[in-house]
Amino acid sequence: MARADGRARFGAGRNVRRANHPASAWARLAAAPWEGPVIIFTLASLLYSAVELGLPSMALQQVQPRLEQAAEARFTLCAGPRHDNCVIDGDTIRHGGNSIRIADINTPEARGYQCAAEAVLARQASLRLLDLLAEGPFEIRPTGSRDTDIYGRQLRVLVRDGQSLGMQLVAEGLAHPWEGSRRSWCG
Repeated sequence: MARADGRARFGAGRNVRRANHPASAWARLAAAPWEGPVIIFTLASLLYSAVELGLPSMALQQVQPRLEQAAEARFTLCAGPRHDNCVIDGDTIRHGGNSIRIADINTPEARGYQCAAEAVLARQASLRLLDLLAEGPFEIRPTGSRDTDIYGRQLRVLVRDGQSLGMQLVAEGLAHPWEGSRRSWCG
């Protein structure tokens, strides 16, 4: 479109406004009315094929091995941010690329401890958790309340033979039951 002075007008004019008008989508659909049903038919066919091939059940089967891998994984003490299958401290592990906070207990802090006694207990709790994980198969179960804590760690309970591994640490004096807040380990 040209202006009276002969220069072209860019970005303005009747045609540009029509192309951006919501009614133009309906106009395009009216010009090719078969496109909408074809898209819906294609999506329905893909969904039907996926169900027939068993892809949804295959996706569900992918979840189960992760729990069994936890039972068979060898754990070490974490030595840096890139380790997997390791004990961070007495109530936190890393497994399958995720940080997992043992939701039913609180152990002394390995970093940021308040006294020497807490530092010693933190090391003992970490080593004992490492021993418990090495004793045999266990399950990583969701808690049912929240999925993650404020640090993005998954909240889970570690269970072997129906017994919480966290409660084993409590029985041995290396953890407190989690009651919604931390308690002091210093006197």
